Amino acid sequence: MKKKKIEGLTILGGRGIPVPGSPADAPLECFDNSHPDRDYEITFDCPEFTSLCPVTGQPDFGSIRITYVPDRRCIESKSLKLHLHSFRNHNSFHEEVVNMIRDAIVAAAAPRSLEVEGSFRPRGGISIKVKASYVKKGEHR
Repeated sequence: MKKKKIEGLTILGGRGIPVPGSPADAPLECFDNSHPDRDYEITFDCPEFTSLCPVTGQPDFGSIRITYVPDRRCIESKSLKLHLHSFRNHNSFHEEVVNMIRDAIVAAAAPRSLEVEGSFRPRGGISIKVKASYVKKGEHR
């Protein structure tokens, strides 16, 4: 039974796995939802998120909060951690970062609903919050 639960997970339990150089090199892994018959929320908080400004190349700091209702698959947290950390070497506007994370989760896990919120520290005296949502077709949330 235990073997089936971790089938297909290659990152969990691995030691010395380096942070991928870009989000494209940091695939999200998933496992089967043990309760696909019910709605429940899962929330991930990444309070030390870093990416690079696409204009200056300077680091941008913020936090990412991901809240989703899984369908058949749940996101494995270590692969998510590496995916999020891969942005520290990636030049992107905040709006692009949040939408890239949203799209990666939808592609990997096909959740019933999803909200990705980025709250970025001030740059030039202005802080930025970006929220990208997703609701699976046929779901009403």
